[in-house]
Amino acid sequence: MIVLAGLGNPGSQYAGNRHNIGFMALDAIHRRHGFSPWSKKFKAEIADGTLAGEKVLLMKPQTFMNLSGESVGEALRFYKLGPEQLVAIYDELDLMPGKARIKLGGGHGGHNGIKSLDAHCGLNYRRLRLGIGHPGDKSRVQGHVLGDFGKLDAEWLEPLLEALADNADMLVRGEDSQLLNKLALATGAKAEEEKQKAPKPPNKPAKSHIHQARNSAQPKKLPETGPMAEMLKKMFGAKKD
Repeated sequence: MIVLAGLGNPGSQYAGNRHNIGFMALDAIHRRHGFSPWSKKFKAEIADGTLAGEKVLLMKPQTFMNLSGESVGEALRFYKLGPEQLVAIYDELDLMPGKARIKLGGGHGGHNGIKSLDAHCGLNYRRLRLGIGHPGDKSRVQGHVLGDFGKLDAEWLEPLLEALADNADMLVRGEDSQLLNKLALATGAKAEEEKQKAPKPPNKPAKSHIHQARNSAQPKKLPETGPMAEMLKKMFGAKKD
């Protein structure tokens, strides 16, 4: 069994928050793959189904973000699962909106939901981080994560969630790089990354008309003998040693 735990805060007032993108991701997977109706257990909303031939439990902890680990840890103990069977899906400030990263283990990065999971479930679980961007100022972080996604965010948020739902079997099989490619292509991030990685030809600034004119107008060697030489001597005087 694999447990997919999406992190967020319960209640309609938080439903559209950036901090709730983990809940949104699970809702998209739930809609796409015929899971059982949501029910309540382990201090969470849960639904079970099958992905990639594997039994999967979807979990949306209802303990509020800071206590997410209490809920998920209870489920892991009930089913006698280790952290290796857990995938957490959550928001990431340090990723640009629409970008995604997956890693096994690692630090919590200041995310309170992950701190709680680490404490109750161990560290060796997979983490799917979905970028929501940083507001640029530490004092604005709380308002940013607890603020709702804007209308313009729908341009990347909806394709991201749909692509995750379409390819949830990759998440279960551990095909992380393939999944990240699918998500990047869906949001347009892949094309932008490839564009930035492409080698740029060396800049060869074109010579200006003035520069070209100067080059073509280099002074020629003055005649030393003949009528022209005599005229120049009279005009400028003989060169003194």
